[in-house]
Amino acid sequence: MTTEVATLGGGCFWCTEAVFDQINGVTNAVSGYSGGTTPNPSYEQVCGGKTGHAEVVQVHFDPEIVSYKEILQIFFATHDPTTLNQQGADFGTQYRSVIFYHNNKQKAVAEQVIAEYTSENVYGSPIVTAVEPFSGFFVAEDYHQNYFSRNPDKPYCRAVISPKVAKLRQKLFDKLKR
Repeated sequence: MTTEVATLGGGCFWCTEAVFDQINGVTNAVSGYSGGTTPNPSYEQVCGGKTGHAEVVQVHFDPEIVSYKEILQIFFATHDPTTLNQQGADFGTQYRSVIFYHNNKQKAVAEQVIAEYTSENVYGSPIVTAVEPFSGFFVAEDYHQNYFSRNPDKPYCRAVISPKVAKLRQKLFDKLKR
């Protein structure tokens, strides 16, 4: 099996990871940090907003089952790509909407998806998702990994993540693991 990697920031990594954990063809989704200058940052440093890193998820997937374009379509369907440095109540550059491409093909696909959604006015507002070259990934602390599956009854999970997962199940049922 050949796997590819997508690195995506769509606000809180708990939400993004919870979404991609459910997708058929995704072999692993790992929460972490990317796009900044501080090596091996801690969660507290990233939350402070001075590292330049975004909370991201590295999505490892089998392109024979789910394409990179489909990964991006799921990404766009499950977060708000029109708010600069914000997702819901989370504010700061660490919550920016960003695609870190790993090669020129990924860059072209990301730009194509954004252009299609823009021309179709899918969101009614301009898409502000950045498309940037991948420069490194730092795995988040263990307690962030699989957060939603381990903590479904925590208030944040019930109020924020559960509705995203429900939306995913409703809109993209055919993409889910069985």
